[in-house]
Amino acid sequence: MSAWPGKYVIGLTGNIATGKSVVRKMLEHLGAYGIDADALSHRAISKGAPGYQRVIDTFGKWILASDGQVDRTKLSRLVFPDPDALLALEKIVHPLVRDAIDVLVRRSKHKIIVIEAIKLLEGDLHTYCDSIWVTDAPQDTQTLRLVKKRNMSAEDAWERIHAQSPQSDKLSKADVIIQNNASFENTWKQVAAAWQVTVPAEAVTPPPVKKKVPPGQLSVQRARPQEATEIAKFITKQSQGQLHVTRADIMAAFGEKAFLLLLRDNQIVGLMGWQVENLVARVDDVYIEPQIPLSNAMKAMTDEVEQASKELQCEAALLFLAPDLAQHQDVWQAVEYNARTVKDLGVRAWQDAAMESMKPGTVMLFKQLRKDRVLRPV
Repeated sequence: MSAWPGKYVIGLTGNIATGKSVVRKMLEHLGAYGIDADALSHRAISKGAPGYQRVIDTFGKWILASDGQVDRTKLSRLVFPDPDALLALEKIVHPLVRDAIDVLVRRSKHKIIVIEAIKLLEGDLHTYCDSIWVTDAPQDTQTLRLVKKRNMSAEDAWERIHAQSPQSDKLSKADVIIQNNASFENTWKQVAAAWQVTVPAEAVTPPPVKKKVPPGQLSVQRARPQEATEIAKFITKQSQGQLHVTRADIMAAFGEKAFLLLLRDNQIVGLMGWQVENLVARVDDVYIEPQIPLSNAMKAMTDEVEQASKELQCEAALLFLAPDLAQHQDVWQAVEYNARTVKDLGVRAWQDAAMESMKPGTVMLFKQLRKDRVLRPV
C-alpha cells in the first residue's frame, strides 16, 4: 500500500520523450489527481524557493540568468554529462520534491494519485506507490520529439537520451507498460484497459449524476474523448473557416488538455479548452455561439474551470484570449480577471506557464485562486 492511507498511488515513469505527460493526462481524464514531480523540481530551485541558495552555493553564481533566476539550460549542460554533479543536484532537489508531493497528496480529495517522475525508480519515490507504470517509445521517436517539441539539435537530443539510466531497467520493474509510439487513440485504449485491471474499483469515483436542466438554460459539463467529433465540428464552425479541425486533432488535444462544453438544450453553444500544469490553470481555447450572452457564458464556464482548478490545488488561472474577446473588459472584471504581462505575474512558475501556453497575438488575463503556495522559502 502507498504511504498515504485511503489513496491509491500510480508511479509513472519512463525516459525522456516517451510520452509520460500524455499518459498522466489520460489518467487525469479517468479521475486521477496528477502530480508532475519534474515540474516541482524546477520550482524547488526558483528564486525564493528552498533549494535556490543551496544550488548557487553548490554550483556558483555563474548559473544565474540576468533576472537572478537559475538558468536551467546552463545547469543542465553542467550536470547531465557529469554524474557527480547530477547527484549533487538531486541531493538538493529530491527531498524538497518529496515534501511537496506529500503536501499535495494529503491536501487532495482524490483517491487516485498519479506521480509522474523521470527519476521515480532511481530514488525512493517508488516506495510510496502502489503500482509502477512505464511509458516506452523507440529511440528514434524520442529523438524526433525532442527535436520538434523542445527545439533540440539531434546531437543534444541523443546526448540527453543516453545520459539517462537504461529504459530497459525501468521496463523490468513495471507493473504496466504503455507503448506510446502510435496514435493517441491507441495509447488511450492501453491506458483505459490498464486502469480497469489495476485500479481498485472502490477508489474510482463514480461519474456525477447529470442534473435535469430546464429548456433554454445553460449548463456546463466536461467533455469526453468520445465527443471529439462534435467538438471538432463546433470549433471549425466557430472559426468561420479559419480552422479545419478533425476528430484526430481533438483526440490528440485530449493528451494535453480537457474541454468544457457549454450546452443549451443538449447542443454545444460554447467551449473552453483548459489544462492544469505545475499548479497553474491555463485556458487557451474559447469559442462561443454569437447569440449566447457573453457575460452569461463566461460566468458559467470560468466558474466551472475555477472550481475544478481549486480541487486540483491550483494557485492561479491564466486565460489566453483573442483581442476581440479580451476587449470586453466589463465581462472579465465581473469574473475578476485582469490583463497582465508575463513580467507582471511575478512568480517564476506562473511566468513559465504563461510563456509555455501563450499563443502569438493573444491577450493574457490573470486571476489568483489561492494565497498559500507549495515550496515557499523555509
